Amino acid sequence: MEKLTVIKVGGKIVEQPDSLLTLLNAFKQIEGKKILVHGGGRSATALATQMGVETTMINGRRVTDSQMLRIVTMVYAGQVNKSIVATMQALEMQALGMTGADADIIRSHKRPPTPQADFGWVGDVDRISPKPLQMLLESGIIPVIAPLTHDGHGNMLNTNADTMAQAVATGLAPYFDVELTYTFEKPGVMKTDTDLAEDVIPVITPQIFSELTENGTITGGMIPKIENALTALRQGVKLVTITQAENIHSPGSGTKITLE
Repeated sequence: MEKLTVIKVGGKIVEQPDSLLTLLNAFKQIEGKKILVHGGGRSATALATQMGVETTMINGRRVTDSQMLRIVTMVYAGQVNKSIVATMQALEMQALGMTGADADIIRSHKRPPTPQADFGWVGDVDRISPKPLQMLLESGIIPVIAPLTHDGHGNMLNTNADTMAQAVATGLAPYFDVELTYTFEKPGVMKTDTDLAEDVIPVITPQIFSELTENGTITGGMIPKIENALTALRQGVKLVTITQAENIHSPGSGTKITLE
């Protein structure tokens, strides 16, 4: 099967022109078919503050009431997504910005409230429709996917970008040899709070992941990122890597996630 590379990039990188350009220059060097999934949370928080809307986070996840849903839709699908697409066009990459609602590619359900938390209009992925993405890829177009989905009843849903990248990768795994890369500011999953290459954990298996979460080496948002990576591997994705933005075209860089 033909190779497909799915890159997920965090909001901090795509929200700053210099780091976005560095990422996209590296992205351009990836050969073959590819998809970019992005975040944008810092920009959403900044706009919410300007509009007088309070931002509430629970365990690193954004509570999304009706006002916040309008803001994240404007920011993710508008400002951030189109800035990425415009920069890609300037670099002579044919890109199309979209959300999970476009062509019904990703459908979700509203996360039910619990006694501990009500996240509001946050979506948990139910299914992906791969055919529209396949058609775009076969036409030489690079999908650029914002972290929004829909429920099939006219409602947009704020959806975790790491989970969306995993859903896209696994949904296309029957049709391509899929490699999924999560990229952020550091060179990989770190043993210590540094940016030193020698502190990168080269390989993480489920057993190592369990040990590193128990001893506090891996915490916060890195935990669901690795959980998504392991899910992707169990559902047919060939390779998952966590690495720095400028290294996404360099095989062997960062942290490799494996099942054994």
